[in-house]
Amino acid sequence: MGDISYSSYLKVDEVLGLQQPLSDGPEHDELLFIIIHQSYELWFKSVLHELKRTQEVMEDGDIHAAIALVGRVRTIMKSLVSQVDILETMTPLQFNSFRDRLESSSGFQSGQFREIEAVLGRRETMPLEFLPEGSVGRQRVEEAMQRLSLWDSALILMSRRGHAIPQDVLDRDVTTTYVENEAVQSSVVKMYRTDGELAILLERLVDLDEGLQEWRYRHVKMVQRTIGAKIGTGGSPGAAYLISTLFTPVFPDLWSARNQF
Repeated sequence: MGDISYSSYLKVDEVLGLQQPLSDGPEHDELLFIIIHQSYELWFKSVLHELKRTQEVMEDGDIHAAIALVGRVRTIMKSLVSQVDILETMTPLQFNSFRDRLESSSGFQSGQFREIEAVLGRRETMPLEFLPEGSVGRQRVEEAMQRLSLWDSALILMSRRGHAIPQDVLDRDVTTTYVENEAVQSSVVKMYRTDGELAILLERLVDLDEGLQEWRYRHVKMVQRTIGAKIGTGGSPGAAYLISTLFTPVFPDLWSARNQF
């Protein structure tokens, strides 16, 4: 086995060869657009890796590991938000100089982001329409919709720590969208008062939820800034759909419970 170098370990030459603009010239700003979105996909891969481990440690009862992992995902979300700042240095004219080269491609076709949504509990099938039947991305999203969500794993942890989680909630059909539950919310309030470690984890989950909403908001404003209210690339609904996803929490019990403090 030969010596491992920085370049060979990280496959630097291969990574740097993956940016291939399609516009004539090519247009100067297309390289930035490609790098940003490839970076997003790499971070999405990392988020999925961390969330998978988070669910495992939650279901094993390792709350300290869960706190650290959820905190890491939230920090990654901050990085995703900050990259919108870079995209917004590109004006509408600069984007439109190569937009037609994207043809039917669209961010709606990011299988990894759709998988993240499914892991966090989304069960609507509409986003699947943008993923080709039989594709790896669509298969992964469909499989994630059949498994426990991150919140389901958190409920298991809460129950195993002796908190009152209704059995029908623990036994629910995880292929359907979770509906917030007043009994769970009452237990959450009690957790904040009696279980300091769990309270920290719940706050990290709120951080993650808020971080996702922040990313959605910045994404909406970036799209509006770049293409206005026009239909997105590939015929996607563009800003109109993105707006519809705002202010929809993935952990509704954690927000509704605040009415009881």
